Amino acid sequence: MAEKTITIGDSITVSDLADKIEVSAAELVGALMKSGVMATLNDYIDFDTAAIIAADYEVELEQEEKKDPIAELKSKRDLSDKAQERPPVVAVMGHVDHGKTTLLDSIRETKIAEGESGGITQHISAYQVTQNDRVITFLDTPGHSAFAALRQHGAALTDVAVIVVAANDGVMPQTKEAVEYAQRAGVRIVVAINKMDADGADPNRVKQQLSDLQLIPEDWGGDTVMVEVSALKNTNLDKLLEMILLVADIDELKADTEVPAEGIVIESHTATGKGPIATILVEHGVLRVGDFIVTAGTYAKVRTLEDTSGNVISEAGPSCPAVVTGFKDVPVFGQRFEEVENEKTARKLASEAGQQMQKVRTNVVKSASDSDVLQAIEQERLTQQLKLVLKADVQGSLESMITSLEELGNDEISVKVIASGVGDISESDITAAQAAEASIVGFNVHASGTVKRQAVRENIDIKNYTVIYQLLDDVKEKMQELLQPNIVEEELGTLKVKGIFRTTQKQVVCGGLVTEGKLVNNQSIVKIFREDEQIAEATIVSLQKGQDVVKEVFKDDMCGLELATDEKVNLKEGDKLVCIQRTSVVKKL
Repeated sequence: MAEKTITIGDSITVSDLADKIEVSAAELVGALMKSGVMATLNDYIDFDTAAIIAADYEVELEQEEKKDPIAELKSKRDLSDKAQERPPVVAVMGHVDHGKTTLLDSIRETKIAEGESGGITQHISAYQVTQNDRVITFLDTPGHSAFAALRQHGAALTDVAVIVVAANDGVMPQTKEAVEYAQRAGVRIVVAINKMDADGADPNRVKQQLSDLQLIPEDWGGDTVMVEVSALKNTNLDKLLEMILLVADIDELKADTEVPAEGIVIESHTATGKGPIATILVEHGVLRVGDFIVTAGTYAKVRTLEDTSGNVISEAGPSCPAVVTGFKDVPVFGQRFEEVENEKTARKLASEAGQQMQKVRTNVVKSASDSDVLQAIEQERLTQQLKLVLKADVQGSLESMITSLEELGNDEISVKVIASGVGDISESDITAAQAAEASIVGFNVHASGTVKRQAVRENIDIKNYTVIYQLLDDVKEKMQELLQPNIVEEELGTLKVKGIFRTTQKQVVCGGLVTEGKLVNNQSIVKIFREDEQIAEATIVSLQKGQDVVKEVFKDDMCGLELATDEKVNLKEGDKLVCIQRTSVVKKL
């Protein structure tokens, strides 16, 4: 029977646990070591490990409910009963090159697609359009597989997901991914069958493929709205917008404008002269210049507000995306924000939420057997690592880069991210790369002349990219170069030794009969067997058939051979020589 019960979180430092169960820290470290856990006073141990150790001291641990300081703040608020209709938030999702951004270009009657590197949206863009005097907020989410994390956030933010599928290409892997995200997020789905003007356009094939994903078109008796469009020809775009509004109206979307503003961070970065900047999406309330808002790890007194076209605005209401300046640090992509009364409250909540995030990110020490530890050490020793320092223009792109790069490895090689951050490549990045013998990879960032000169002096490789798939392809190629190639052996032929003419420390001259295949004189390797057991290996120096020196001999030919050996080989009549050709094959990830 436990003498007392103590409540702790998901993890706890060894020092704090010692205080709570009232034993010396040194004693607790010793108890952990006996259980196979190597931990210092400041290391975190997980709840299960702590509970086992505490039980030895007749203390029972209970796990406290997780608290999010910002979510807790929200839960204390009484929402007004004056909620009003709000614009739907629509995520445009689908496979790369299926025309998502072009579709939005046509809707907005602007040309942003040409400005996108490689024609691919690199991070979420948000903007609003008007249809029949009603506003629709669009999120243009990336289509490249590397940006799955961004696409997932995009689905979670939205009321309606427009899945764009090219009529001439059909459902692709990223199409399925987008559908799964939308279905998991519980949002309404509208399908835009695009490129109806293209050769080979086959909307019925697309509908059949989508039916396999449980999206049955309305004209087939299902409940999924599918609109055949051409972004290039501006065909049926009004119908698509009308269908989006119709589908959104099913849920009677409303928001409360009489509560403090709240929403989510959808982009963040640092800009010269402006400091940390975030693009946010307001969900409830109205955000105004001068308001204090808090998110995990940082807060802001809103200095300026702009819409996503760069126009200065005084406030942003529900479903409105806005660019905010005034943050103390770069906010984390995907985190919620809340309006609070004053700077003191903002600072306190930001600190609490940031500490909680840091605790989650901390590598918690867990119990492991000796064999587990040894196996992990051996695996790390055998695995090569491509060490990288990563920099990106916005937080969302950085997180997606890290996720995608970490997925490239296998049991033989992996990417190890030494350091990462948002903003241009700096001298401190060069220093970090030099200390770790790493390369620097940037995405949509720059390096000043001073930084480039320092990199040259320190022999640090800097690569900067504007297209994610080029970055991933280059890193994969670099990883493959580090791998030991596969050596493939091809058996060419065999020879039975009939006579030995000369043997020295490094040479054998012999003769024999080719019994299978052929022997080739291009520095081919021969394995020497005696009674089916390999006794040595040698290299063919020359081949002779009769009086002629030849390049190759074939089955049933009698020939003479000069072999080079690493050490003396006492060859005997009846031994078998197997001629092989070794080829080095680059390993693929």
